[in-house]
Amino acid sequence: MCLIIFSSIWMNHPWETVTKAAMQKYPNPMNPSVIGVDVLDRDVDRQGRLCSKRLLSTEWSLPSIVKSIMGISRTYTYVQEQSVVDPNEKTFELQSTNITFTNMVSVDEKLTYKPHPDDPERTILTQEAIISVKGVSLSSYLEGVMASTISANAGKGREAMEWVIRRLNAEIEELAATACGTMRPPMAAAVAEK
Repeated sequence: MCLIIFSSIWMNHPWETVTKAAMQKYPNPMNPSVIGVDVLDRDVDRQGRLCSKRLLSTEWSLPSIVKSIMGISRTYTYVQEQSVVDPNEKTFELQSTNITFTNMVSVDEKLTYKPHPDDPERTILTQEAIISVKGVSLSSYLEGVMASTISANAGKGREAMEWVIRRLNAEIEELAATACGTMRPPMAAAVAEK
């Protein structure tokens, strides 16, 4: 049995800004379950696309009933994430799948970021997720729990993106202020050297 989730939203930021934020999304206070991100591979392909493979370490606080249905006690899991940023086509595609508990649950998620066709100051995010629970009792219940978790995390993910964008903008402003504060106008520098 499998459950498919699909959603599409837009963000009030240009594609370049959203893409930078998405690449730096973790860690963030909105998604504390992601406790580690390791880059396994990153390169630019012949078409000029940035291709990355990352490993996300997560700690999920599953309800006790879910743990007992699945017959597990630990909730430390790993997710493999592959992404492709195409600056020419202005697309950012990110695919992730769990690599822990795959004999019971598989979650395959795909996020696509593209500029809004009518407004370059906005970005459209499309999310697709396929949840499949197998070999455990009450699989439709577990799929529902997983779907609710993914939906809640999608909202947190958007909040996290806004948080990262604010943080990046603050860093840029701080760097600009520091640069302006340390640079003396040319005339003042000439007078000081005399």
